[in-house]
This record gives sequence, C-alpha cells and structure tokens, in this order.
Amino acid sequence: MDFTFSNEQKIFRDTIYRFCREEVAPLCEESDRKGEFSFEVWRKLGGMGLLGLPIPETYGGAGADFITCCIAGEAMGHAGVDGGHLLALGAHSYLCAANIVEHGTEEQKQKYLPGLATGDDIGCMCLTEPSCGSDAGALLTAAVRKGDKYILNGSKTFITNAPVARVFIVFATLDRSRKHKGITCFIVDRDTPGLSTGNPMHKMGVKCSTTSEVFFEDCEVPAENLLGGEGNGWNIALGGVEWDRSTLLSPFLGNAMFTLESCSRYASERRAFGQPIGEFQSIQNRIADMRVYVEAARLAIYRVAASKDNGARLNPLLASVNKMYVGDKGFEMCSAAVDLFGGYGYIHEYPVERGMRDAKLGQLGGGTSDIMRMIVARAMVGRQK
Repeated sequence: MDFTFSNEQKIFRDTIYRFCREEVAPLCEESDRKGEFSFEVWRKLGGMGLLGLPIPETYGGAGADFITCCIAGEAMGHAGVDGGHLLALGAHSYLCAANIVEHGTEEQKQKYLPGLATGDDIGCMCLTEPSCGSDAGALLTAAVRKGDKYILNGSKTFITNAPVARVFIVFATLDRSRKHKGITCFIVDRDTPGLSTGNPMHKMGVKCSTTSEVFFEDCEVPAENLLGGEGNGWNIALGGVEWDRSTLLSPFLGNAMFTLESCSRYASERRAFGQPIGEFQSIQNRIADMRVYVEAARLAIYRVAASKDNGARLNPLLASVNKMYVGDKGFEMCSAAVDLFGGYGYIHEYPVERGMRDAKLGQLGGGTSDIMRMIVARAMVGRQK
C-alpha cells in the first residue's frame, strides 16, 4: 500500500500543524500544569473546523474520511498539542458525534450535529462502569420502557468530557439476561432530570481532558432519543472501536514525532565529556529505535484507516495488533525520551515529561494492551483449528 499524501492532503496537514504550533500548543503547557480543560483551546480547535471533521457538511462539519481524520490527529500531536485536549476532541468528535452520524435519525442529526460540529456543544460517550470496563457486555446500567419514555438507572465512570458535556451517548441494558444483545444506546441531554456528574478526576496524564463519573437516577429519556434501535447498542459500541483503533491513535503518532524531534535536537545541543551526547552510540541507538517506531506506527494506523475508507469491516485481529503496538511501543519510546533527557526529562520544563504521562493512556484506554493480546491470541488459535 502507498500511503503517500496527495498535495491537497499535504497542504491540509501543514495548515493544521502550523496553526496548532503557533496558536494552540503554547496554551497547552499552562493548562497541563494547572490540570485544567481549556475552553480557549477548544474554541480554537472548533474555529479551525477540527471538532466537526467526521460530521457531514450538511450539518456544519467537514465530512472527512478516516484517513483525513488521521492526518489531522497526527498533525495536532506533532505540533505539540497535549494528549488531554486531543482525547477530549476524540471523545467528542468520534465517540459521540460520529455515532449520531452513523446511527441517528434525521431529526436527531438536525438537533445535535450542528452544535457538535462547532464545539458549542460538547459530547461524550458513556460506556465504562465501575464494575466493568473491557467486559462491556456485563454493564449494569438499566433502561426500562415506560410509555413514550425510557427510565435509566445506574452509573458510569472514567467518562471523558462528562463534566463539560451537553450531549451524552449512553449505553444501558434492557435485559441483562441477553448480555450483549440487550444493550441499547440513548442520546441524553445534559439538563435531563436524573442525570448528574461527579467531581473531575485527577489523572496521571492527559490532565487537560476533564473526566468524571456519570449517574442516572430515574432519568427519563424520551423515546425519540433512542439511538439505532433497541438491542443495537453493542454494534454501536463496536463502531466506536473502529474509530478508537485508527483515528484516535493518530495523535499518539503525532506525539511520537514531536518527541523524536525533541530528542534529536536535545542530543545535538546537550554536551557531555567534551562532545554532543548525540555522538554516543547509546544515544544514537535510542533515537534510531524511536524513528523505527514512528515509521511502523504510521503504517499500522493508516493501514486500518485506508481499509475503512475502502469499505472494509473492522478486522479485529489487525485493529488489536495496531492498538497494542502503538500503545506499548509508544509508551516505551516516550519513557526512553525521558531517559535521554536525564534529570531534565523529569521536570515540567521539558515536554518529554508530559509526553510520557500522556502516552501511558495508549496502553489503557479503549481496551487495555492485555485485552488486545487476548483478541490476537484467540484469533490465531482459532486459525489453527
């Protein structure tokens, strides 16, 4: 496969890179140190049309395909935009808005997508619960049909954007005995009685994304807010996985490119024992390994994105290989960058410290690396039968 960008795609990437490098990245350092979500950063991303990339032009978005969305994510990460704001963008654009694009009725699209496209309304997806993360089929949040409404009771946790969101994509079960087949999806507005959010969680990394629990106590959701039909929630969740294991990984690639450039520059400038540390073979080996990771991660991410743009169904094996490799090797690379910087890599003054904290999420969010290994192993064992 040839993943060489067209001239139009190169211009698109360069435009995003320059804008984020000059206008967005400088704001991210202060926000990360404070551990705060920046509405100023959010407005800038919205003004560039980056919050509505997967939303059709009819509803105010860009109607971008998977590869274009990956290019944007890579460019933002490469420019130095922190992982927190990029995580917030991913939850908003791909886990919330894209699900409405794919499964919503025309009335739902007209009501919700224009505000999500501009970022005036912030979206989130509520799937993970205190008692189940990767085992989503065991979720406990219940939905009961009563006339023209559904009554939701339960709770969610680790929900990105929840404290600031207005549009919630919520997964609940109509019948626990049916496991995955009972899962159903709803669009719930922020001001719906019975919906509340907990205090923002303090995290190791991606500090600029605001995360909390979400609670449903006799929360009445109109029947017209049912998304995709009863019992179709699991398929909708799997659709989110398609975005998660392609487009949502592209900022990690961008962060790796940013880290590689930082390390190469530092190795040329920092001197020890009468010469730049980049003259030492151990440093050269680390930088070479970083470059290999960047190239391999790019191929892995764009391979999945290209297959989706060509209409292929998500390949669980390849997608899991992709997620596991980018998550595990990306964190190893960012940890090696801190080692390369030495004591300076351990303080906030240098960006590799933030990069390592943010990269850790790649091994945890959207399915842990251990779950990815399980999927890969089961697929391989199955092939031998």
